[in-house]
Amino acid sequence: MLHSENNFVVIMAGGVGSRFWPMSRNNRPKQFLDVLASGKTLLQLTYERFLKICNPENIFIVSNEQYKGLIAEQLGDVPESQFLFEPSRKNTAPCIAYACHFIAKKNPKANIVIAASDHYIVREKVFLEVVEKALTHVATHNHLVTLGIHPTRPDTGYGYIQFIDEKNDQGIYKVKTFTEKPNFELAVQFINSGEFLWNSGMFVWNVNTIINAIHQHMPDIFEAFKGYEKVIGTKDESKFLDKAYSICPNTSIDFGVMEKASNVRVIPSNFGWSDVGTWKSLYSLREHDYHGNAVNGKQVMLYDATNNMIHVPDEKLVVIQGLEDYVVIDTPDVLLICAKDQEQKIKDFTIDIKRNKGERFL
Repeated sequence: MLHSENNFVVIMAGGVGSRFWPMSRNNRPKQFLDVLASGKTLLQLTYERFLKICNPENIFIVSNEQYKGLIAEQLGDVPESQFLFEPSRKNTAPCIAYACHFIAKKNPKANIVIAASDHYIVREKVFLEVVEKALTHVATHNHLVTLGIHPTRPDTGYGYIQFIDEKNDQGIYKVKTFTEKPNFELAVQFINSGEFLWNSGMFVWNVNTIINAIHQHMPDIFEAFKGYEKVIGTKDESKFLDKAYSICPNTSIDFGVMEKASNVRVIPSNFGWSDVGTWKSLYSLREHDYHGNAVNGKQVMLYDATNNMIHVPDEKLVVIQGLEDYVVIDTPDVLLICAKDQEQKIKDFTIDIKRNKGERFL
């Protein structure tokens, strides 16, 4: 099934990664950074992972025109015809509608994997097996499949999927509910029940199944893209997309379709997934010293410092004393020092900075 001509991948690479500020900036968001110190950016790692799932000509990158140069630089072998640029950011529902309509013209039988460009997978072989199972399933079933992750802690930064544990030989289960980022007490209840998974934001479906679901549950987006196939590759395509995006609501595919549809299925998975969405999540992926510090920087000296996430330039001498459970991020023009358990406020900081300092530091 892998490398079938009907298998396609859509990599969404248009986000700004504001929770990862100040390393992630508007002009170079987190997907274009080597945050894992692996020698490759998250986008490059994601693209290479999916080369094992389908033919290279069937992988499409959806992003913003602003990042055209970065994508071309980082994915040098991918022709521009496989870059799809959105006129504006309207969350994942318009993005997915755009990409799926585009692919529908290329191959009306397409089975499509939707994935973010900035997630990390530890056990790649297990991941590929799960994706192959999903692709095989959607080729013959009218289902919208999402990949759910067995939770390891009551994390309040993720959405949760409740599934019905009915007798099932394939390990593919009916979804009962979606819950957006719960509070800690509710997350603990979810974990203890054994019925909930983290929502990875990765989806697999047949192109006709998703277009029909958008028609049923998001008719405004369906109408916006009606007739798009006729203008693909013509001089009118850009104008069509501008108009379509101007009338599309700013909403996620989770809220618009997945939470409403009755044909949603989930595959409970355990392939070592992280959305690398925050400094705290990166801290958990990095190696720690004897005192629990995750340090990126060659001239760092620590005294009485424990369990910190430190990311500083290699050439800069940084001396830290007495800090515990902090994030210290130093870039050429911004220094961030923030308690690790308060990092959700980083998004608020960026809003204040935009208001008081303009776009320069974002």
